[in-house]
Amino acid sequence: MRNLIAAVERIDPLTVSGRVAAVNGLLIEAKGGLTRLPIGARADIERPRDQWLPAEVVGFRDTRALLMPFGPVEGVAPGAEIRIRPEGDTVRPTLAWRGRIIDAFGDPIDGKGPLPQGQVAYSLRAPPPAAHARGRVGERLDLGVRAMDVFTTCCRGQRLGVFAGSGVGKSVLLSMLAREATCDAVVVGLIGERGREVREFIEETLGEAGLSRAIVVVATSDEPALKRRQAAYLTLAIAEFLRDQDLEVLCMMDSVTRFAMAQREIGLAAGEPPTTKGYTPTVFTELPKLLERAGPGPVRPDGTMAGPITGIFTVLVDGDDHNEPIADAVRGILDGHIVMERTIAERGRFPAINVLKSISRTMPGCQTLPEREVVKGARQVMAAYANMEELIRIGAYRAGSDPIIDRAIVLNPALEAFLTQNKDEACSLAQSFAQLHAILESSAPMPGSLA
Repeated sequence: MRNLIAAVERIDPLTVSGRVAAVNGLLIEAKGGLTRLPIGARADIERPRDQWLPAEVVGFRDTRALLMPFGPVEGVAPGAEIRIRPEGDTVRPTLAWRGRIIDAFGDPIDGKGPLPQGQVAYSLRAPPPAAHARGRVGERLDLGVRAMDVFTTCCRGQRLGVFAGSGVGKSVLLSMLAREATCDAVVVGLIGERGREVREFIEETLGEAGLSRAIVVVATSDEPALKRRQAAYLTLAIAEFLRDQDLEVLCMMDSVTRFAMAQREIGLAAGEPPTTKGYTPTVFTELPKLLERAGPGPVRPDGTMAGPITGIFTVLVDGDDHNEPIADAVRGILDGHIVMERTIAERGRFPAINVLKSISRTMPGCQTLPEREVVKGARQVMAAYANMEELIRIGAYRAGSDPIIDRAIVLNPALEAFLTQNKDEACSLAQSFAQLHAILESSAPMPGSLA
């Protein structure tokens, strides 16, 4: 009875509403009901034929609230009614969502019928777990991609960034991870993707095997900035639900850069000052709030720990500049970075990962001593070849001048073949180390190396 009384007391008897005062581009100015409008509040704006346009409060100007719509503003007229929604941004996922494709509102877009709703509502903008209440990263995770398993070994609950320009193979790499990684569930957020590529990614690149244990959230590049941003929040909220079911979750987002671009568009419309390359200050405050939600699960009061969320976030580097503002900010937040380069892709090696520029911050602690020596020997060989590559290609290097470089020239074809992996090819972590060890043993060991 007491709980029922408390629930009744929490009911807000007021219906908050306002009117459209002006429309400036994608920004709608509202008047009325301002004393009860917080930032982030949801509203519905009246349009002809009883079609209501969902919107969100993004700021205030004098005595007016500033709203951005989740759809086109066509049909919105001065004086149109604005109804403020009492509920916040929440989603109610269930395990039955696996194998489904949804939009930024959690509505199905795969034609397979309605989605069941769970009993617990998850906030789209939940704060990350407190640092002192969070567990540590777990044992290493078998990703199924040789270049990553060996040279950037990832642990359960770790967060890695994949940095690459457009058309270098990020989406194909994500599909390999979605199919082959040893985890219980996968959440894929396609943020700002080309509409043409979504179905191709799901049907051909991801495939039935990958989709069967995945939940895919889609917001294409033509959709409003608010929907693109919300799709990123929804991706993490679903991952948190799966984590609380004690599942090991792989959360992948393509891409964080388009999330940042959406936030920049929202900030500029709300009147924020642009900073580096036009990005607004809120972009750099929202990035850690989003990315920190992935990671090891919180420790419960009974001492058990929720499942980990291993995060793989792609960053679309502007003009192949790996030091541009978003790439630089994300690199400082995550626990490692995978660098994909266009020059490697152009010579036909996929995935086009530059292992010499890629690091995992859980290494070398997550590897055994023999494995560390194998990786160390392989890096020495590849670094020696990379330093002399131009001279070798033009024939200016004379064999016998340096035994280390001579060995690197001999082993380079085998190492390139090792780093090349077809998208349908599976390889376990143990097999990857065994293959690399066999390559290094096929030639005389390098001076000072145990390989």
